[in-house]
Amino acid sequence: MTVAQQVAHVAQTLDWFIDGVTRSGGFDLNFEEHAKALARVTSLAAARKILDAAYAKAIQFIGSRSPEDLARPLPPGPVMGGQPISDIVWAMIDHTAHHRGALTVYSRLLGKVPMMPYGG
Repeated sequence: MTVAQQVAHVAQTLDWFIDGVTRSGGFDLNFEEHAKALARVTSLAAARKILDAAYAKAIQFIGSRSPEDLARPLPPGPVMGGQPISDIVWAMIDHTAHHRGALTVYSRLLGKVPMMPYGG
């Protein structure tokens, strides 16, 4: 994936988690279609806007649910089956950190020093 596609993939995955717990069909496991959507992303600026929207959607989802809602188990299945809905937050954090780390490594391989993500 290009840098833009990786950023868009993070956004896509945030949406995938939210959609997976809110739609009746559960998690969409058609990863071939997800990859096709990413292949169309060519602009880092556009990918960043998509990511901003995905973060806003995730924040809205979590903030609009009660602790009881978030404690409900996900339906049985191959993706986090039976775990509390709130566990998607940690999955989103882990996945985002994985790609942030990958982009950091790629930057360093190109001789660039990425900015620290913490603070200033």
